[in-house]
Amino acid sequence: MATHPPQPPQPLTPEAARDLHRMHRAEVAPGLTERELDAVEARFGFTFSADHRVFLAAGLPRGSRSWPDWRGGDPEDLAGRLSAPVDGVLFDVEHGFWHPDWPARPAARAEALRIARAELASVPQLVPVYGHRYLPGTAGESGHPVLSVHQTDVIFYGNNLSDYVRREFTGRSSGLPARATVGFWSYFVNGGPGIDVTAPTPHSPCATSAPEAFDYLRMLALERLIGRRHHPHQLVEAGLTALVLGVETESVPVLAGLSRAEHERAEPLFGRVLAELVLPETGVTAEAARWELVRWWLRMIVGGSMAPADGGDLITHEGWGALDRPEPLRPLVETVEAHHTADGTRRGARERAIVTEAERLLAGPWPPAY
Repeated sequence: MATHPPQPPQPLTPEAARDLHRMHRAEVAPGLTERELDAVEARFGFTFSADHRVFLAAGLPRGSRSWPDWRGGDPEDLAGRLSAPVDGVLFDVEHGFWHPDWPARPAARAEALRIARAELASVPQLVPVYGHRYLPGTAGESGHPVLSVHQTDVIFYGNNLSDYVRREFTGRSSGLPARATVGFWSYFVNGGPGIDVTAPTPHSPCATSAPEAFDYLRMLALERLIGRRHHPHQLVEAGLTALVLGVETESVPVLAGLSRAEHERAEPLFGRVLAELVLPETGVTAEAARWELVRWWLRMIVGGSMAPADGGDLITHEGWGALDRPEPLRPLVETVEAHHTADGTRRGARERAIVTEAERLLAGPWPPAY
């Protein structure tokens, strides 16, 4: 069978950019002119990607400090936003991080920082879009994923600029896997401590009654709401679990009975099941959905239907990272990090510590007060 190369990403159009501006609900000032865009690039020494340039030409979001004000903002603030990703990596270098492609790390911290700064001088520039969400600054190229960046904690937050705005401000996402486009920063997502948040949740069904099966379907719906994908077999298993436990809708038996050859029907059938159950997913904000999901993932860790380290990674990125690092989750995140740095003889103890921390969180108020 002949194979075809993947199609290049479609550039953002001015019309589509104006549609995106209607989603984020911020005040929108007149867009930057070509001369203004060129002047910003020259002043700060970077280039906007093609989609970012079209987005800013269609309108300049303002009224919230999270949006960079490229027209009248404080130059020191803008420079700080641009340097933050590299500064964050240097902070982690001080605390033990070292990229595998760099020369051997010297024992002296000052020398390690000197080498790291020299290496980081040539990495692709990241340009702030909103808060700590960044686009690679590569002139003339479209379709870069938006990255959420906290030091070396880097995750995909949208396939491209359009997907990102929908995910951030409406809770909706294409659900398609993101593609890495910039080598150094992609390391943290694909090969380093980060994970691709579009990967399906690594869990098994955990319902033993009809109410639990209903809750399980709702949690899958909330995952879909924030842009997470599911393997077809996960949806079929959810349908089978619901059928066995007495959750009755017209489409549940059809979903449960799909053969492997029919798995392409799983996603639309799952949507029909949700519609028939009248699940309230559309009335939940993305932030509220994430807190509900964090609690669900904690329960799965405690109940044994998701590995502690896998669940901890998921909560770190979809909870801790996406919710702007809420303080009550910090002990869990630090416990997960300790697990990843422990040697083989201590991994079991670290996993038990993750479960203990999950139990502590579940015993308190929800969402946790902070």
